[in-house]
Amino acid sequence: MGKVIVINHLTLDGVMQGPGRRDEDTRGEFGHGGWAAPYADDAMVARMGERMGADHAFLFGRRTYDQLLSSWNARGGPFKEALNETHKYVASSNPAARLEWPNSTLLSGDVPASVAELRQRSGTNLVIMGSGVLIGSLMAAELIDEYLLMIYPLVLGTGRRLFEGAGKAPLRLIEGSTTTTGVWMALYEPDPLEENLQR
Repeated sequence: MGKVIVINHLTLDGVMQGPGRRDEDTRGEFGHGGWAAPYADDAMVARMGERMGADHAFLFGRRTYDQLLSSWNARGGPFKEALNETHKYVASSNPAARLEWPNSTLLSGDVPASVAELRQRSGTNLVIMGSGVLIGSLMAAELIDEYLLMIYPLVLGTGRRLFEGAGKAPLRLIEGSTTTTGVWMALYEPDPLEENLQR
């Protein structure tokens, strides 16, 4: 059985919006796009690659999928090739949505049920990046196995937050390390013992 793994970049105040580019996500007049770029280093890239493993697929919300498609197809290079070659499952409320990237499969209707089935029958890890709404729905269904969070030494004060509106979810820290630029890379998994004690 594969795992569902969240890999996301967050500020200290939990903002996940627009880490990569200035124009990545300007919803709500967000003006801090590209905030993660000055902190990138090789340790972070290596850590993310470790969690994905050699055999993985991506699981995206529709907005994140479209953003990555437009950005990386314009840039080209090895990351574009890796995204094209890797299978992508895309959650959308529109059952007629067109997916432009190769190796893309639409998940519509009861997305948590579809993800639960994929996780059960697949030996690959399903890696989620961005996709805050999708993450919230999978958290509620207790389908996320790991969270690799890159927590940046930065407070923005505004922006969409990863766990905004999420219910209570006890987590256990598995391991953590710091990059050369001060980003805390923390790996968490759900803590069923703590959750059972609170019921």
